[in-house]
Amino acid sequence: MEKLLIDGGYPLAGKVRVHGAKNAALPIMAASLLIDGPVVIRNVPDLLDIRTMLSILRELGCRTEMEKDAVTVNAGSLKSFEIPETLMSRMRSSIFLMGPLLAKFGEVHVYPPGGCAIGERKIDLHLQGLRALGAEIEQKGGKIVCRAKKLVGADIALDYPSVGATENIMMAAVLAEGRTTIVGAAREPEIQDLQNFLNAMGARVVGAGTDTITVDGLKRLNPGAGAVYAVIPDRIVAGTLMIAAAATRGDIELEGVTPGHLTSVVHALRLAGVQVEIENDRMQVRCPSRPIAVERIVTAPHPGFPTDLQAQMMALLASADGVSIIKETVFNGRFRHVHELCRMGADIRVDGSSAFIRGVPRLHGATVEATDLRAGAALVIAGLAADGRTSVEQVHHIDRGYDRIERVLAGLGAKIQRYVQAAESLNV
Repeated sequence: MEKLLIDGGYPLAGKVRVHGAKNAALPIMAASLLIDGPVVIRNVPDLLDIRTMLSILRELGCRTEMEKDAVTVNAGSLKSFEIPETLMSRMRSSIFLMGPLLAKFGEVHVYPPGGCAIGERKIDLHLQGLRALGAEIEQKGGKIVCRAKKLVGADIALDYPSVGATENIMMAAVLAEGRTTIVGAAREPEIQDLQNFLNAMGARVVGAGTDTITVDGLKRLNPGAGAVYAVIPDRIVAGTLMIAAAATRGDIELEGVTPGHLTSVVHALRLAGVQVEIENDRMQVRCPSRPIAVERIVTAPHPGFPTDLQAQMMALLASADGVSIIKETVFNGRFRHVHELCRMGADIRVDGSSAFIRGVPRLHGATVEATDLRAGAALVIAGLAADGRTSVEQVHHIDRGYDRIERVLAGLGAKIQRYVQAAESLNV
């Protein structure tokens, strides 16, 4: 059992480089199954979810290696199309393997994926998309079996811009016969990164970043000698650090970011009185005085405000001057952090899908529990800004999306330590 101990009240200051995007790396690792031979993926963060995906790939027969921020996947020895239930239950992103395995073998067996408990996240759109490409799908007990003698391109209209469904359909379609058009596609930067990776491996995909993606299928991908790819910076990690700087009245510089991926976040922070300066791949974030309330923030698919930064933004607004409103439209169970923030003195009322945040002069330290990945990040931010000591438990949730968050924050002047109870020691 591990927890983070935070002594609050210290402004963050300094420079930090943002690591690669987990939500880009995972589908790209899945897409590596489509290539016969080694693929090197760079700028990959060392996270629990990344390790879980590597374990799944090895179970399927791939040879894998991770050295620093480079992952090598060789699917030449791929032998299985069934993902073990025990591994699928650890991580929702395991569902990304459906499309590539179906394209490669004509069959895939999966189980309902696990991950954070943040509300209902069905895989109906994934299945509908694969069915449109020619798959027959049946459920046997808890197992989902997809089979296709041949995948054939189709016109597919998504009634919601699901990131996972868009990516699964893209990966299956690159080896389908003919053209596939996805209308109503998700527009997230991670989908653009997947398109760029697939095209670097020889695929023919256009339109990512818009609501219409076109894939011209090939019999096989052929990356030639260029099977090396670097994933984009993690916009959610960048946003978390920006919000942490604002909450602590700090001044930090983020390096290696893509500002265009953070437009809605920058807008919200500026409304809160936070100073954000942008130059190429650098962003300076300053908040010399108490932030002000933001009248209304609504989470939405990209390019709207990310649901993955909703909890962190709430931690900032909990000590802003005035009343803010956050409306969550993406996941129906993503206010579980509210109770924990209130234990730290926050004044937050939830009514349906909206949270009303009345800023208090100061939060105070408490023992709180990370109920999911982003909720955990929000509690860390609250602890950094609070008076006294905060203990954040269930830190394994945070480790799913942040590479040793305590080391990054300590490098910016935070007083934060990881406590490993089994070893009865403090590790920074």
